[in-house]
Amino acid sequence: MAAAAPAAAAASSEAPATSGTAEPEAGDEDSREVRVLQSLRGKICEAKNLLPYLGPNKMRDCFCTINLDQEEVYRTQVVEKSLSPFFSEEFYFEIPRTFQYLSFYVYDKNVLQRDLRIGKVAIKKEDLCNHSGKETWFLLQPVDSNSEVQGKVHLELKLNELITENGTVCQQLVVHIVSCHGLPLINGQSCDPYATVSLVGPSRNDQKKTKVKKKTSNPQFNEIFYFEVTRSSSYTRKSQFQVEEEDIEKLEIRIDLWNNGNLVQDIFLGEIKVPVNVLRNDSSHQAWYLLQPRDNGNKSSKTDDLGSLRLNICYTEDYVLPSEYYGPLKTLLLKSPDVQPISASAAYILGEICRDKNDAVLPLVRLLLHHDKLVPFATAVAELDLKDTQDANTIFRGNSLATRCLDEMMKIVGGHYLKVTLKPILDEICESSKSCEIDPIKLKEGDNVENNKENLRYYVDKLFSTIVKSSMSCPTVMCDTFYSLRQMATQRFPNDPHVQYSAVSSFVFLRFFAVAVVSPHTFHLRPHHPDAQTIRTLTLISKTIQTLGSWGSLSKSKSSFKETFMCEFFKMFQEERYIIAVKKFLDEISSTETKESSGTSEPVHLKEGEMYKRAQGRTRIGKKNFKKRWFCLTSRELTYHKQPGSKDAIYTIPVKNILAVEKLEESSFNKKNMFQVIHMEKPLYVQANNCVEANEWIDVLCRVSRCNQNRLSFYHPSAYLNGNWLCCLETSENALGCKPCTAGVPADIQIDIDEDRETERIYSLFTLSLLKLQKMEEACGTIAVYQGPQKEPDDYSNFVIEDSVTTFKTIKQIKSIIEKLDEPHEKYRKKRSTSAKYGSKENPIVGKTS
Repeated sequence: MAAAAPAAAAASSEAPATSGTAEPEAGDEDSREVRVLQSLRGKICEAKNLLPYLGPNKMRDCFCTINLDQEEVYRTQVVEKSLSPFFSEEFYFEIPRTFQYLSFYVYDKNVLQRDLRIGKVAIKKEDLCNHSGKETWFLLQPVDSNSEVQGKVHLELKLNELITENGTVCQQLVVHIVSCHGLPLINGQSCDPYATVSLVGPSRNDQKKTKVKKKTSNPQFNEIFYFEVTRSSSYTRKSQFQVEEEDIEKLEIRIDLWNNGNLVQDIFLGEIKVPVNVLRNDSSHQAWYLLQPRDNGNKSSKTDDLGSLRLNICYTEDYVLPSEYYGPLKTLLLKSPDVQPISASAAYILGEICRDKNDAVLPLVRLLLHHDKLVPFATAVAELDLKDTQDANTIFRGNSLATRCLDEMMKIVGGHYLKVTLKPILDEICESSKSCEIDPIKLKEGDNVENNKENLRYYVDKLFSTIVKSSMSCPTVMCDTFYSLRQMATQRFPNDPHVQYSAVSSFVFLRFFAVAVVSPHTFHLRPHHPDAQTIRTLTLISKTIQTLGSWGSLSKSKSSFKETFMCEFFKMFQEERYIIAVKKFLDEISSTETKESSGTSEPVHLKEGEMYKRAQGRTRIGKKNFKKRWFCLTSRELTYHKQPGSKDAIYTIPVKNILAVEKLEESSFNKKNMFQVIHMEKPLYVQANNCVEANEWIDVLCRVSRCNQNRLSFYHPSAYLNGNWLCCLETSENALGCKPCTAGVPADIQIDIDEDRETERIYSLFTLSLLKLQKMEEACGTIAVYQGPQKEPDDYSNFVIEDSVTTFKTIKQIKSIIEKLDEPHEKYRKKRSTSAKYGSKENPIVGKTS
């Protein structure tokens, strides 16, 4: 379909320029878009006291999932043969949709049958703030199919008066079930829902049923049912034009949602119960209701027997205002590297007052990196760390603001570096499954420890050699930072010739390469969690690489391993050539010269994973279908293959040919989590496995193609089927899109960072920490007046205050800016609370539960 290209090119245009950065007038934010952005980060730590098997083998193979309502968005590795599995997996993702519950399920892996759900932790969205930033043990609750519900129902009720054949007046209840929204996926696919509508009372249970709607999570039923709500005999001594009070109080409408199982049992999707007395004052009632779990007869269950799960959860919801509002706060933060002393800067003060420094580090690093201010800031705070370091052997080993900032910086800018350096070898290790166990206690029957030792040495040598030859790929910002650290360490410990190396190796080996080797999935180096044997191999390699880096940089004659078998193994590497190689590598990456080559010879690997795509051609029976394919995106092309690791692509789209990447409306194919890649030929329609994965693919595809020429300004949100576009009904396949594209043309930036979102997060952190900020301000006043601590030391002994006058001045500026930002936020909150009426689709009624 090459003919689509001219139309696509004609549809392309530059985004309209916005002029000026003047402060908006009061109330302006009401007329502009306020973005509500949600994110979730945390850690699945461990489970304990899980229910054992009843047989002789009591152990389980366990894994844990994270679900938004009933949609799985994350899965841990499997921990084998344990009733107290230690997962220790960190997670972070943007949440692209509304949800009611965040749930964590613990599963028992079953190879032959369906995985067994042992128990769950379900937390209401509004209760997430109660657990933010702290590790908590949660008791596992039982998982019952009747309680696993999500979605909402749009319902209308009316009362009509009818005259019967014998002349008496009767009341008729009209139930209009309009639609449902957000029903769960069943086995990864949209369900076939139908509803039963019942009028329930002490002596009646009249039930009717809607038609089945095929393959949709948002069915439009639009069906009306009629029920007689009073008997004619009820009117002998009472008004004929009113429903009897006792009847009204006892009757209720119950809507049950089901997935049609065809040949198997239907699956319950949720229910709502609405008392008929909602019509006591009005003749009609219409509202959205949240689906609720089904009555289980109030059976009691012993939740103590299922075990517990330890979690660390941090959920954030930010209201991002237009850019102009953030000017003063951004300016103050970006001045931080130039403030003397650095402890009096706004960025440092944020790290001081946050309960968890990690909360402050992520937005700070991104914002400073975006404006090329991170290296001077990180250097200044690292210098502050060095003042308190007494032993050169412990340099940069703590979890200070400086080390956390550098950790986060390496994760952001070092992704490509890790891929070109580690990925090929990690792929070989994960796919070869060679045994590398050298611990005599853990050897399996038939294992040869000498063979295992040789396997492990081969991998360590190959990985080490690749790392020490990789300096040309090390990002410039990392090199500049390492150069500064090296210079400062030498000045702090002038008599230690090795400290210049250990200052750098403590980051690049200990906190970067070693961590990525042991958890490749976290760094997007592998699409899935490795199996238990491979994880053990990676752990042994990581330990050796980490020790090689520090041993070579410190020129130690002995290793620091606690295990005897690791000490014996490490003797293989105690040669001068390893020390020379480490020092040469550290010299190269801590140079001020730019190490990144101007042109990358190899394409950058960005993302891969399994998804479903709609067939481009036609099947024998004439219908286009969906097939599972392995997608791979590099900086040059998007390809899909029949299976992972295949060298031959079935289909290839050059990145330069991508014109837009947008979501696809569910109504196109009755499938959720779909997006479209619009390119020079016909659009590629893809279905991701969940909403988070779909969001990530759209984001990375937009980023890699957003500077392409001829990008579209308008697109079709639905598919072209049966001779017309479903969205606008245009018949020409080359018709101009009917909706503006969501991704605009960006500024010329090195790293794709939403600086408004990061500044909003920093504003939220300052707001949450106002009490600590106030205490810090009081501490500055005390020091300035009395020239020393006259109050109890606890009042401010935890704060670093080198210059009380400058720090006091910065705090005053922060408070003033936060107060000004509070005004538009408060206006938006009020507007939001009044605009979403209770019972609307945005704010549905939480109905009566059984």
